[in-house]
Amino acid sequence: MKKAVVLLSGGLDSTTCMAIAKDEGYEIYPISFEYGQRHNRELECAKKVAKKFNVRAHKIIRLESLGGSALTDMNIDVPKYKGDNEIPITYVPARNILFLSYALGYAEVLGAEAIFIGVSAVDYSGYPDCRPEFIGAFQKVVDEGTAAGVKGKSIEIKSPLIHLTKGETIELGIGLRAPYELTTSCYNGEEKACGECDSCVLRLKGFEEAGIKDSIEYKKIL
Repeated sequence: MKKAVVLLSGGLDSTTCMAIAKDEGYEIYPISFEYGQRHNRELECAKKVAKKFNVRAHKIIRLESLGGSALTDMNIDVPKYKGDNEIPITYVPARNILFLSYALGYAEVLGAEAIFIGVSAVDYSGYPDCRPEFIGAFQKVVDEGTAAGVKGKSIEIKSPLIHLTKGETIELGIGLRAPYELTTSCYNGEEKACGECDSCVLRLKGFEEAGIKDSIEYKKIL
């Protein structure tokens, strides 16, 4: 069976990618990261999602936090949703570069054909490492900087959600029975999602567009 590494955060988008990869016939190998984030709720959700998909292995990589983000520095408050074009303080410097690099090494070891990453450039917070330009640039790194790429058997970076709205992503995931009830999106990581951070607002917007009720609980819905 063909293999794929899936970047699994425990959130809605990465869980959708798990469902897509499974539907496309891949044996899925999720990889998650403990990178000094302000809570461990997303990792606990990632474990539940991986178990739900009955994966052969779920790798969790631990990285030292460098700070510089509201997600990795407890001295920086998580802002409420603004909806402007500025890169927010929740951006974690070079996060997807690091994550994809580890996933790439893992994929080479496994002999995997693909890496799935749940980035979107439509309903997103403006992070530079979620754009098609970034994915295209990293694919060039894969093609030129790995043994697989040099031998003409390059590993494909698949970003199936990159041109989808959050509502379209949710509709796709529901059709594939993605277990959204096991996921979290809130940057604050409490038992009930805050409903006010970028990630919560975009998630709620997506469920509203899809005409589906979200299965997780919120403190507040804007």
